[in-house]
Amino acid sequence: MSLERRQSLTLETPERSRTAPIRGYIDRTIRNLIATLPNPEELSPDDRRGIIARYTAVLEGNFIYWMTAAYLAVASEEARSIIQDNLREEVRDNHPGMLRKFALAARAVPTDSDALAVHRNLQNVRRFVARLSGEQIVTMMTFFEAFITRFMPYFADLATRQGSAEQEYTEVHGVVDLVHTQELFRALEAEMRLMHAPPPPATTLLEGIELLRTLIENIVHPTGGRERAHGSDAGDREADTRSTSTVADECRTAFSLPQDGRSPHSPRRAIT
Repeated sequence: MSLERRQSLTLETPERSRTAPIRGYIDRTIRNLIATLPNPEELSPDDRRGIIARYTAVLEGNFIYWMTAAYLAVASEEARSIIQDNLREEVRDNHPGMLRKFALAARAVPTDSDALAVHRNLQNVRRFVARLSGEQIVTMMTFFEAFITRFMPYFADLATRQGSAEQEYTEVHGVVDLVHTQELFRALEAEMRLMHAPPPPATTLLEGIELLRTLIENIVHPTGGRERAHGSDAGDREADTRSTSTVADECRTAFSLPQDGRSPHSPRRAIT
């Protein structure tokens, strides 16, 4: 893909996009996650190793599996084609191998303890993916690709501080996942055009994002999880609730629905 095409993808914002509310929610969620990352200078070598190892334990054996689930679950040909291209690149360019090489060079190959640290939250995501709901999985994977792009500079810094000069994984994913994110928004838009109107509750569409956010927090903060990353006060929970409520209101607008949720359109496909 040309540089001009990549740059144009970063600027694409359809005037009547059904995904616009979800784009905003994803961006806010990622900004909050990035803001909670611990300062690498204040981490011990074992702390840095642990973040790299837990990330590797989650991504290496699950990313392609989850994207394959998205491919199996979507209904539109456009979404299927986009996800197929994503999978082809992951397999052809051996992205799991890139990640393994990155972890080896940083002396952060996952151990049983690393796998156990993320086991419960990883299983929650796997159970969610097993439902094979196209819109939900594509929403989650769009969020994941967008997060990975923003996370790569931090991830590379951790490895450098571990004495590693191996940067292929972070350099590649800092670029290609930006493109993948925009392509997955197109896939989500295609899926949402087939959705039963009115749209499902925002909590339904965003469930995968919340599960994955919890897993990411678990990768970074293995002993504190969400409470350590976000705090346990009522203000944080209220802010999350307000954000979800805003997405719900914006989804109604995006679908041109009256406030009571009744749709003037005929349904094409029910949400499962």
